[in-house]
Amino acid sequence: MSDAEAIAAGLPCWTGPVEPVRLEGGISNDNFLVEDGGKSFVVRVNGDVPEHGVLRINDANCNRAAAAVGVAPGVHYAAPDAMVVEFISGRTCCEDDLCDQHNLERFLPLLKRTHVEGFKALRGPVCAFWPFRVCRDYAFFLEDNPNGRGRDLARLRDVNGRLEAMVGAFSPVLGHNDLLAANVIDDGDRLWLIDWEHAGLSSPLFDLANLSVNNGLDETQTGWLLENYFERPLDDALRQRFAAMKCASLLRETMWGMVSEITSRIDFDFAAYSAEYMTRFDAEYAKL
Repeated sequence: MSDAEAIAAGLPCWTGPVEPVRLEGGISNDNFLVEDGGKSFVVRVNGDVPEHGVLRINDANCNRAAAAVGVAPGVHYAAPDAMVVEFISGRTCCEDDLCDQHNLERFLPLLKRTHVEGFKALRGPVCAFWPFRVCRDYAFFLEDNPNGRGRDLARLRDVNGRLEAMVGAFSPVLGHNDLLAANVIDDGDRLWLIDWEHAGLSSPLFDLANLSVNNGLDETQTGWLLENYFERPLDDALRQRFAAMKCASLLRETMWGMVSEITSRIDFDFAAYSAEYMTRFDAEYAKL
């Protein structure tokens, strides 16, 4: 039994002995399915990850707020090294699902409820997520822990500052901030958002941009998304701010991969991941 499996099996929330079953696919945590008391749960094992700004108390509090407004599974148990949430029986989405217009129309109310109602349901300590500060912190980390990426840092810092100025001020919402298709579950009736470790007080534009770049939305869908989210026609100012935030989303994902190359113990090709996102970032930034 691995250390992570032993942690999952030994949590005090179980009514009796359990046998965790590893779930494949995660690149941030060790994930397990556990049956206990006739119910199914997902256990995510990992402590705080300060280099990525991940604090488990924030993870749990954001997940609880989202669950309170019906957009996320409920938190069954939370500790510094593990969190247990209710298992949602359904299909993990892929990019093709979220760029389908029908599913996009199902997802938008979920996102708005997260941003507005989830924000009102927050209790306890919650982090702020500002992608430009995240990228600055990543640059500090990469400077202190060189891995051949130093030649990129001056350029990335400069671009990050330019993008921040273009995006401008915002009114905070509860943002999920990691809208990969794999974090959306379709139970056949409704959609659910899972994995809240990067959640926090954020700009609504980041989730919208993150949704767009992570799932291949085209210009027509992007226009629909923005006009229906903000409930007004899309103008040049909003279009420009959104384009800058799309670049910020890709830059943050690039630098997340660069830091993970150094720190992660998970068997995954983070170098290829960060290189792919760097290419995508450069292409998107060139459009500005």
